[in-house]
Amino acid sequence: MEFSTFETRIGFTFADKRLLETAFTHRSYLNENRAPGREHNERLEFLGDAVLELVVTRFLYDKYPEKPEGELTAFRAALVNTQSIADAAAKLGMNEFLLLSRGEAKDTGRARGIILANAFEALIGALYLDQGYDAAYAFIAAQLFHKTDEVVEKRLWQDAKSKLQEIAQELLSVTPTYDIVNQTGPDHDKRFVVKVQLGAEKAALGEGRSKQEAEQDAAQKALAAKGW
Repeated sequence: MEFSTFETRIGFTFADKRLLETAFTHRSYLNENRAPGREHNERLEFLGDAVLELVVTRFLYDKYPEKPEGELTAFRAALVNTQSIADAAAKLGMNEFLLLSRGEAKDTGRARGIILANAFEALIGALYLDQGYDAAYAFIAAQLFHKTDEVVEKRLWQDAKSKLQEIAQELLSVTPTYDIVNQTGPDHDKRFVVKVQLGAEKAALGEGRSKQEAEQDAAQKALAAKGW
């Protein structure tokens, strides 16, 4: 696949093109397209996740000198959660360049969002290895920092589970309960589906890369469904 269009789009030209290709290579693709020395993107994702967290942490530390650690942690979580970075990846058109198995390529739902989020983190890892911290910082700044004011002003950082519990107890006199209804993938790349119930009512299903993230997603969807 030709990645020069994508390089132009993001404003960075890779010295090592293999790193860029690897960032877009999902594990499933290699199951159908084995080649000596070819890698999937999970190691780059691991690195990129750490770089992303460091960059966003430093940005928030400088931007909000008066905010306590707890609020800064919540701001960061809202900026770098799966939905946020999957949206950023989608806006960059990363879907066009993903290297997936035929089966994965047919899935356009929440699972694709997780794959996009993983590829976004892998891209950050690749950029960091190829061009260093400053380039990774500049890329993350361009894609995510503009969301910060909205996150803070609209209180998007507020814990969805806490908010749902507070409102459900006040209006319905029930406490939300959460149950895992599906769990797929290997240990290093699990996907969870969680159901949230309000009494006898199944309010919503949520998905995520961890049980906690899936519960937050379910709570957020329940809030939206109930108009809360």
